[in-house]
Amino acid sequence: MTEYGWNKEMEIGLLDKLRVDLKSAMLGKDHDARDTIRQVISELPKLTIPITLESGKKTTRCKNNDEITNDDIIAIIRGLVKSEKTVLELKKEISSPYLELLSRYMPQMLDGVAIEAWIGENIDFGKFKSPMQAMGQVMKHFGKTADGSLVKSILSDMAGK
Repeated sequence: MTEYGWNKEMEIGLLDKLRVDLKSAMLGKDHDARDTIRQVISELPKLTIPITLESGKKTTRCKNNDEITNDDIIAIIRGLVKSEKTVLELKKEISSPYLELLSRYMPQMLDGVAIEAWIGENIDFGKFKSPMQAMGQVMKHFGKTADGSLVKSILSDMAGK
């Protein structure tokens, strides 16, 4: 089986990696991977740039392939993951092959130990009335590599101590 997925250490851009993986999925007759990667690629026309026409009317145009960034594609994948998690929640299921494949193309989320260690070293809870007020500062530091609900539970656990 071909190893699908992408991370920032790879020397290939995410869009190029998706295309390579799509080709290998098609050649290997891996229908789940093929369909998942096609779904991601089919979302690319939603990436637009605002422009102003000569008449002064404002509109948008699709980004060219060289204008699409890894972050643009990660945002698309993140939206697909979110909608799949909602569907799985309604079906009372935990995971699906689609979700697992999508997550291989996203940056790895930090685990609770790393987040808790950083909070312990960098957050002074004396400045806040409630530990939950530190949430903004923590999320600003970690950005999209930390799960907000995980940070919230860590802060509430630290509040209980």
